[in-house]
Amino acid sequence: MKATLLLAAFLLALPSVAQPPKPNVIFILADDLGIGNVGCYGADTAKTPHIDKLAASGTRYTKAFTAALCGPSRALIMTGRYAFRNGSTNQDACQQMPLEELRLGTTFKSAGYATAAIGKWGQLPGEPNQVGFDDYLRFNGSGVYQNKPGGKVEAYRANGKELKLTDKEYMPDIMHEQAMAFLKKNQAKPFFLYYSMVHVHGDIQPTPDSAPSSKDLFGDNIRYMDKLVGKLVAQLDALKLRQNTLIIFIGDNGTAKGPSELSTIHGRSLSGSKGTMLECGGLVPMIASWPGKTPAGKVSDTLIDSSDMLPTFAELMGAKLPEKTVFDGVSFAPQLQGKPGKPRSWVYNQLANMWYVREQGWKLNHLGELYDMADAPFTEKLIAAGSETPAAKAARARLAAVLATLNPAGGIVDKGDGTGRHANKAKKKEDAAAAAVTDKILEGRFDKLDTKKTGKLTLEQFLSNKPDPEVAKARFAKLDTNHDGILTREEFFAQGKT
Repeated sequence: MKATLLLAAFLLALPSVAQPPKPNVIFILADDLGIGNVGCYGADTAKTPHIDKLAASGTRYTKAFTAALCGPSRALIMTGRYAFRNGSTNQDACQQMPLEELRLGTTFKSAGYATAAIGKWGQLPGEPNQVGFDDYLRFNGSGVYQNKPGGKVEAYRANGKELKLTDKEYMPDIMHEQAMAFLKKNQAKPFFLYYSMVHVHGDIQPTPDSAPSSKDLFGDNIRYMDKLVGKLVAQLDALKLRQNTLIIFIGDNGTAKGPSELSTIHGRSLSGSKGTMLECGGLVPMIASWPGKTPAGKVSDTLIDSSDMLPTFAELMGAKLPEKTVFDGVSFAPQLQGKPGKPRSWVYNQLANMWYVREQGWKLNHLGELYDMADAPFTEKLIAAGSETPAAKAARARLAAVLATLNPAGGIVDKGDGTGRHANKAKKKEDAAAAAVTDKILEGRFDKLDTKKTGKLTLEQFLSNKPDPEVAKARFAKLDTNHDGILTREEFFAQGKT
C-alpha cells in the first residue's frame, strides 16, 4: 500500500507535458476563380501578389478538384460526401439536402472552436447558425457587390438581423470587416473562419479601386480579391496569430465561360470552364499555408478532392466523424505538414448524372470514355475504341473498378435538366406544385403513423401496416440519416426528394 502511494506521489510530481495548441483554420473560398486567374499558376494576365506570397509561404497544389458548379462544390466541402450520397447533384437539389449533412461547422464547434461563416450561402439549406456557425453573414445568389444605379437594393443577413446595402457600401468590404472582427474577438481561443468570397462571380462591377475609365473590370476584381487576402494575412500578423493558423485558399469551381477564354497560362488556353466536365470545370487553384508546418515554396501534384476537407480538418483538430456515415474524403493532414501520408490514387467528380474518376494520367467518365490526361490542363485526348495501348487498357481497368465500387448510378439520381444548373422558372413552379402535393401526401402518412403525436416515428410505428417488413426496415434505415433509430418529420419528408 505504502509503495503504491509513493508511486502515485512520484507520478504527480512529474512535469505535465503540454498539449500542442489546436490550429486556427481559415478556409477562403473564391467564387468562379480558376487556375488561369492566379499569378503563381502561370496566369498570363492575372495579378495576385498577395496570393502568390501566400503560396510561397506554403504549398501550392496543381491537382485539386471540386464540383464544377458552386452549389454542388459547397455541398462537397460541407459534407465530405459525394453527390450521389447526399443528393447535391444540381444547384436546386443542394438547397434541399437535410441539414444534418452539413457537418463542417458542427465538427469544429464540437471540438471547442469558435466558428464563423462569412459570405455566399444561398446554395445551401438552412442558415449557418443551424449547422454550427456562431457568427455569420450571408447573402443569397451570387455576385453581390453593391447596389446598381436604379436597380434593386441588395439584402443580406448578419446573425439573424435583416440588413440592406446602402448605395455607398461594398459587400466584399462589409464581409471583410465582420471577418476581422471575428478574429479579434476570438484571438484567445481556436477559431474556424469559413470565408466564402463574392469575387469573382458575375455580374462583374467596378471595385472601389477601379479607375473611372477602366477597361479591365475582371482584372480589377481579381486584384481587389487579392488585396482582401493580403489584408486578412496582415491582420493575423498584427494579432500574432499567423504562426498557429492554417490558411487554405481555394476556388469553388473553374472560371466562368466568358472570362475563361482570356484566362490563359503561358499563352495556352485551358480545357473546360465552369459548369463543364472537362478538366478546368473542376480543377481549381488551392494553396495551403501554415508557417512552420506546411513546407514553404512547395508545389505538389498530390490529388486532392474537395470531399477531403472535412476529414482533414477533423484529424488536425482531433475530432471524430460519425462512424456509421459513409464519408468519401481522405485526410491529407500529414501531407500538409510535409509528411508522406497516404495520398489518393484517384478523385471523383460529379455534376447532375455526369461523372468521371480521374487518376494522375487518365480519366474515365460515365459514358465509358477514356481520356489520356498527359497534356492536362490544356488538352485531354479521347482514346478511340480499338486503339488502346496496354497502358490505356490497364488504366481503364483500374478506373472502371473504382466506378463499380462507388456505383453512383445506384445512389441518389439527378432530377434536374441534366446540366446541374438551376431549373428555369416555369419548371421551378411546376416542381414546387408537385412538391407541395407530395408533401401533403407525406404529411397525411406521417400523422397517421404518429399515433402518439410526438412528431417522431419509431421503427415499430413505421412498420405498422407495411406488407413487406424487410423492405420497410431498409427504407427506415435509409431515411434515418443520423442513425438514432427515430424518424423526424424532416427525415420522413426527405423520401419525397429522393
